[in-house]
Amino acid sequence: MDNQLKTTCLHGEHVALGAKMSPFAGFDMPIQYSSIIEEHNAVRNKAGIFDVSHMGEIFINGPQATEFLNHIFTNDIRGMEDGQILYGMMLYPDGGTVDDLLVYKEYAPDSYLLVVNAANIDKDYEWIIRNADGFEVGILNDSDNWGQVAVQGPAAEQIVTKVLGFDLSGLAFYHFTDFELYGKRAIVSRTGYTGEDGFEIYAVPEATVDLWKTFLAAGVIPCGLGCRDTLRFEAGLPLYGDELSAEISPVMAGLSMFCKLDKPGFIGKDALVKQKTEGVKRKLVGIEIQDRAIPRAGYAVELPDGKEVGIVTTGYHSISLDKSICFALVDAEFSQLGTALNIRIRHKVFPGEVVKKRFYQTNYKK
Repeated sequence: MDNQLKTTCLHGEHVALGAKMSPFAGFDMPIQYSSIIEEHNAVRNKAGIFDVSHMGEIFINGPQATEFLNHIFTNDIRGMEDGQILYGMMLYPDGGTVDDLLVYKEYAPDSYLLVVNAANIDKDYEWIIRNADGFEVGILNDSDNWGQVAVQGPAAEQIVTKVLGFDLSGLAFYHFTDFELYGKRAIVSRTGYTGEDGFEIYAVPEATVDLWKTFLAAGVIPCGLGCRDTLRFEAGLPLYGDELSAEISPVMAGLSMFCKLDKPGFIGKDALVKQKTEGVKRKLVGIEIQDRAIPRAGYAVELPDGKEVGIVTTGYHSISLDKSICFALVDAEFSQLGTALNIRIRHKVFPGEVVKKRFYQTNYKK
């Protein structure tokens, strides 16, 4: 097996900036440039730019594209307008999560772009192909031909408008528009993964490099995956592999709102209906700790009497809130808000309680 790390089109830029690089999802990616705290605060207070070229782009089209996509995707794409984006999941028949992803409704009939997690590109593509029998669709994994940068923060609209040269104030949340760079198609969308207003720009690799340099010249702070994680976590957003997985269904993760159980059958629907009806053994919760100790992934969650009832999936001392908080998968009977739960950090136990998973007040422009 080839264990060679992949690189994005911006790899040389990261190295030139002296970024701390580390393997992530099979890619050699920047974790931080200056410090995670500095980059995190740049996004919360002004704007930061991320290289997200490692994400996957899979195109689906054809006369039965809508029907097929609705069969493999939990959200309901019937009635999507051109330029609209929906979040949802692909599921295994038992309700476990293949991946969480974004579906972009293209400005062409029966055409969609699926943006998938970097670690799951090959797995997702194989899953889509495997389930396409009997549907008249075309499926293209075009991930290698796209770069992507994300500009996030309260100043993002002003800065991206200036750099791209057209007004983005009218671009609604979870929508996108096409434009042209280097004579090739480019896309700008407004979704975000930080809790702040933000834009994602997809373009051919050479145009992506130029965009990166232009945004840096405009004063946007380069940000690594370290603060991308602290930002998304504070905003209550899941990360595949931590809060969603083959073993963690959307119902367990508290994401049922993105699973439309009233639409025609989709893969995993029956399992979700059963989970909603009969309940699940474990649920994802937020926990706030009454101490500055940091709850890391894998740490045990216990009742005050010492009984282990769960495990931490993501945890930090929140930069924006100055609190120690975490996501944890716990036995469902202990998932109610206000429940007292302890976190075992090494050989000590720290008291906490169940709180809402959206720790930070998000600032999307809706």
